[in-house]
Amino acid sequence: MLSKAKIKDIQSLQHKKFRSERNVFAAEGPKVVDEFLTTGYFECEQVFATPKWKGWQDEKLLATLGGKVQLIEEFELEKIAYYTTHNQVVALFKMPETPSIKAEKNNITILLDSIQDPGNLGTIIRTADWFGIKNIICSENTVDQYNNKVVQSTMASLGRVNVYYTNLEKWVDENHHVPLLAAILNGKPISSQAPLSEGVLMIGNEANGLSQVLIEKADEHITIPKLGGAESLNAAVATSIFLYELTKR
Repeated sequence: MLSKAKIKDIQSLQHKKFRSERNVFAAEGPKVVDEFLTTGYFECEQVFATPKWKGWQDEKLLATLGGKVQLIEEFELEKIAYYTTHNQVVALFKMPETPSIKAEKNNITILLDSIQDPGNLGTIIRTADWFGIKNIICSENTVDQYNNKVVQSTMASLGRVNVYYTNLEKWVDENHHVPLLAAILNGKPISSQAPLSEGVLMIGNEANGLSQVLIEKADEHITIPKLGGAESLNAAVATSIFLYELTKR
């Protein structure tokens, strides 16, 4: 039986302040939790699961977890799960230290300016993983990568992509040894851009786009030509299209 104190502790991890204080984040659902556990992307602190989840697990995996697995009832899981539909398991993982990341030669880096929607960030991380992008640089006011919705929407890609938060203007000045491409509404069509072997793709805020300072620092301004009447594209959708075009061979 989960104590009221433990329930409150787990629920508090829905807030960045408490995640940072404890250096722990929560993941839920068999898909994400199972991959995190089997690959060891993150160190597991504790697992809260129903007997049904445990019955599906490999005995060797359960042995490595030892006493970290606590069996609970479904009604208890509903109290600690972020989503209203319970997912059989909630696990707590330790947040690793993220070392400083630099733009790498022969690789594409994504730079995100003030992305606010957790679903967008999670999808961008998952998209980066699909295209083999290893590093994402975020402004300090971009939504936290360990936000519950971000973690779930990455579908475990969070463990394969490095996400680093920093002052973007300073980072760009220190990493201008590769081309900087700014995604804006009035740039040149992305279809006219040659495939990129290295560089930084800069994506802006959902409502306001990239800051003017970053636009001015860019070597190229690119866009996805509009054929209809929509004012703009979702940031995650736009990132997917840009990466597809930039990585075509």
